[in-house]
Amino acid sequence: MLQMKPFEYIVAPSVDDAARALGSRADARVLAGGTDLIVQLKSGRREAGLIVDVKRIPELTAIAMNADGLRLGAAAACIHIAANRDVRTHYPALAEVAALIGGTAIQGRASIGGNLCNAAPSADAVPLLIALSASARVAGPAGRREIAVEDFCIAPGKNALAPGEFLVEIFIPKPASGTRAKYLRFIPRNEMDIAVAGVGVAATVVDGKITMARLALASVASTPLFVREVGGALEGQAPSAALIEQAAALAQAAARPISDMRAPADYRRHLCGVLSRRALSAVLG
Repeated sequence: MLQMKPFEYIVAPSVDDAARALGSRADARVLAGGTDLIVQLKSGRREAGLIVDVKRIPELTAIAMNADGLRLGAAAACIHIAANRDVRTHYPALAEVAALIGGTAIQGRASIGGNLCNAAPSADAVPLLIALSASARVAGPAGRREIAVEDFCIAPGKNALAPGEFLVEIFIPKPASGTRAKYLRFIPRNEMDIAVAGVGVAATVVDGKITMARLALASVASTPLFVREVGGALEGQAPSAALIEQAAALAQAAARPISDMRAPADYRRHLCGVLSRRALSAVLG
């Protein structure tokens, strides 16, 4: 039986303190909710000589709405995101996804930021964040920078953070009038809370024409997959059943699934078409 190896532990009081600590050694790791990190340390999948706890940094737990959009602290717990009035009003699909991640106990610790940083191909929050044009704001020894969420996950379990960098917040622009979003997934049974396939979409309809459309897939590529072709096919057009079928076919064609114990590749590809059609129908009405 594997045992967790000893490590040093510090609580960072500010973003700058956390960046200095993380940049001080290569084996430093961030602790926010810990729902992924603790499991990985116990199983031996990851090692850490230094744990930097960032939960007490106000910027990392904030959920703040302003005229430009939503700032979602990287350590803000899913249970608070799902209940937040601004999130429920302006980003109802995000509130639904936050309530979808794990059970009640997990939601009290897990965060959307952690779901993104874990970089799992099946991450439920990431396709919707991509559809909502979200960006990841990160800090590190060299200062701060911003990364589009569609560029953040670069391989299974690997993200675009440089050594010593960590996620501070996710920024989601305020949706234009007429925008709707949706995330749909398929799981084989309630006891297996991992998507076999998932689809996140957002679209804006103004005066009967689609002015913006974005779609991303989960669990059908090595990373969450932004399907840019869908936006190109939909934008400038009037919503119709035929147009939705065309866009769903593009999403299905873009999928690059594998076969594993949860589902064969052909089934996953089929689900991409079905879920894309349903999600697009929901947002285009």
